[in-house]
Amino acid sequence: MSNPIRWAWMIGGLIFLVSTSPTILAGPATDVPLPNFVIIFMDDMGYADIGPFGAEGYETPNIDRMAREGRIFTDFYVSQAVCSASRASLMTGCYNVRVGIFGALGPGAQIGLNPTEVTLAEIVKQKGYATSCIGKWHLGHHPKFLPLNHGFDEYFGLPYSNDMWPYHPTAGKSFPNLPLMEGGRVIDPEVTHEDQNMLTTWYTEHAVSFIKRNKDRPFFLYLAHSMVHVPLHVSDKFRGKTQRGLFGDVMMEVDWSVGQILDTLRELDLASQTLVIFTSDNGPWLSYGDHAGSAKPLREGKGTMFDGGCRVSCVMWQPGTVPAGTVCREPVMTIDILPTIAHRINAQLPPHKIDGKNIWPLIVGEPGAKSPHEALYFYWGDALHAVRMGKWKLHFPHDYQTLGGRPGGKGGMPVPYETAHIGLALFDMEKDPGETQDVAAEHPDIVAQIEKLADAMRKELGDSARKMKPQAARPVGRLEEGDPRFHWKPGQPLDVEASYP
Repeated sequence: MSNPIRWAWMIGGLIFLVSTSPTILAGPATDVPLPNFVIIFMDDMGYADIGPFGAEGYETPNIDRMAREGRIFTDFYVSQAVCSASRASLMTGCYNVRVGIFGALGPGAQIGLNPTEVTLAEIVKQKGYATSCIGKWHLGHHPKFLPLNHGFDEYFGLPYSNDMWPYHPTAGKSFPNLPLMEGGRVIDPEVTHEDQNMLTTWYTEHAVSFIKRNKDRPFFLYLAHSMVHVPLHVSDKFRGKTQRGLFGDVMMEVDWSVGQILDTLRELDLASQTLVIFTSDNGPWLSYGDHAGSAKPLREGKGTMFDGGCRVSCVMWQPGTVPAGTVCREPVMTIDILPTIAHRINAQLPPHKIDGKNIWPLIVGEPGAKSPHEALYFYWGDALHAVRMGKWKLHFPHDYQTLGGRPGGKGGMPVPYETAHIGLALFDMEKDPGETQDVAAEHPDIVAQIEKLADAMRKELGDSARKMKPQAARPVGRLEEGDPRFHWKPGQPLDVEASYP
């Protein structure tokens, strides 16, 4: 075998040697192919929106098969129950508070993921992977923040949420037209309802094409569906197919998409060397009622740090490596995916601090494997709302949005939330996953233990609820003088290419 070509690659002052060879040494004189990675990331999909977690009114046969052949994670979390914040954590292996990304960035945002952060794509680039981002990015829409400047070779999709357009039911006047992008250019400056009907199909076609074009080298595919975020759209081939209505139709099309990807991996004989992760960015947007999913049996939904907002269904699949038909109940988070992939391919971790841990022993079902986290921390904005330690979850006093038992909206129109308050409250998540029975009075020792952990995290990442500033957070990326940018304003034509100020 000839020597692989190598080149130097620098991040934050560290130099990595990058190889074009698709192998790693697994032992003396033994070459083992590098594994491929596919992350399918849903938008606003509820905990109970797929068959293995209790979906009703429609079927998800491909995801069901994926679960039978793989492993489901029942206690899988995102860092914050909102779009951009959640995606920042997946991409960087950090709590979003650490990297300065909050909320959902819109067309007027002048910020994005800092170029100094190291993404999943940049991790695998150390080993010469082909990388593709397809779908919703939502970590900044100006060129310096887009996927091509964060380690991805290809990008096709929407730069932010599909409701950020003039047809938004309550805030349309605030948004310009919705752009569809490829690479760093706008290829469709005015996405229509007809275009949105085709998004899942187009994303899937691009994903399958990427896999086929890179079947002979290691690849990383990040497929971030725009669905099932409202407004819901579905192609004609699935319209009107389910008892659940439009939402069920959309979920069936997503399931079809999963099937297309898994079938392609099987046809190319890549299934056994590809880890596929299917999960969501947060829970359901309950105010949209029949156009939203279900978080049952969990409490609340998107926009809260109750488990209905931040605990998501997750299925992992790699035949022959991930044990078939198994369940992991250990609490882990999307921040753990980056260090796990780095471990799997023997890549260098980022030079700065990350919060995720290697969960490979849990993925492969090693006997006695436990969560590597002493605790998981749940911020809403920059306020620490809750901490989970083992089976316990402690909420600190905070206000939250709720429907208060009222039904959500119909036909794509939301109903307003009301504000409620929770005091200091402890829940046993094994006995009470719905967070209904406060047992703080019965377990003061557990409360004290978690509060001690929370205090240590507050010193590091701050807590606006206690007027504490972060000491170890890094700055968000910002547009600087001379940076090219898109000028998108309501009522004005979109730029097809970015221009200099």
